[in-house]
Amino acid sequence: MAKKMTGAILPGNSTVEFREFDVPKPGYGQVLVATRASTICGSDIRAIYREHMGKGAEGYISGMIAGHEPCGVVAKAGPGTREFTEGDRVIVYHISGCGICYNCRMGYAIACTSKNRQAYGWQRNGGMAEYILCDEKDLIALPDELTYKDGASVACGFGTAYEALEKIGINGNDAVLVVGLGPVGLATLMLCKAMGAEKLIGVEMNDYRIQLAKDMKLVDYVIKPSDTAVDEILALTGGHGVERAIDCSASDAGRQTAVRATRDWGKIALVGEGNTMSLNPSPDMMHSQKSIYGSWVTSTWRMMDLVEHLVRWGIHPGELVTDEFQVERADEAYALMASGKCGKVAVVFPEK
Repeated sequence: MAKKMTGAILPGNSTVEFREFDVPKPGYGQVLVATRASTICGSDIRAIYREHMGKGAEGYISGMIAGHEPCGVVAKAGPGTREFTEGDRVIVYHISGCGICYNCRMGYAIACTSKNRQAYGWQRNGGMAEYILCDEKDLIALPDELTYKDGASVACGFGTAYEALEKIGINGNDAVLVVGLGPVGLATLMLCKAMGAEKLIGVEMNDYRIQLAKDMKLVDYVIKPSDTAVDEILALTGGHGVERAIDCSASDAGRQTAVRATRDWGKIALVGEGNTMSLNPSPDMMHSQKSIYGSWVTSTWRMMDLVEHLVRWGIHPGELVTDEFQVERADEAYALMASGKCGKVAVVFPEK
């Protein structure tokens, strides 16, 4: 095993820097994972790549190896590990929580309240390097039926989509609206289709992603954002609106569309991060008896549930990866993801 490795860091000015790092050694309860795939998340672009946003638990520490969606194989297990051993294929749940607070004990380390909470790729080194040092408790087994790109896609994007869909419930009676067809929106469509949704409607302005959704046969109808978008959705649903809506756009207008295009007693999940939401509570929510659910990433137990269902459904999240780069070209990978002219972008690490 090499003693040095190249890691990609994000200075915050829409550039990527490469630095040499020591290959870490696992301590008690830790494992060294050889990265096989690490995908790029929209939050990496929004909150780190363009400029460093957030403080404390949500702040990027300058100089950390980027990448919070890694997947790979255990290269070495440290003392005190109890489950994973060399050769095991694993997904890294990207928040390392304290394990003791209420949220951690629920499995939602994403909402850990401890000052010791750390996110891979943000406050501790992430997956944009050949190896990543992980706490064993943060690992999810990757079934043999799934690829490393599948696992990396699950690590954040598909896990986030699945969590939201489980909160609002999806079944064969539902017309479902997905606002924003970036990677998380496309993941949402793929999962809704697997769950048997009756009709899938997307709202998106990016022509590349509209065509990608159509080419993959993930959507029945796509509407571009406009003042008439809600009316168009109502027309597609017999004037009633959709039973379920998920906003992945993070835009005020997109969220309004999701709420107003949902039928009486319907449910809406908010997934996209940032910005604001402007509603008129009585006509938009109260009189129509709608429910809005906030959903932030997912839990370790839900991620385990997801990978089991992916195998059962026979679907592969990695199919949303449209572009692959080796780590030496991570600058090109981040630039492409920032352009929006792509699906999911992955940095891959060939086995040696």
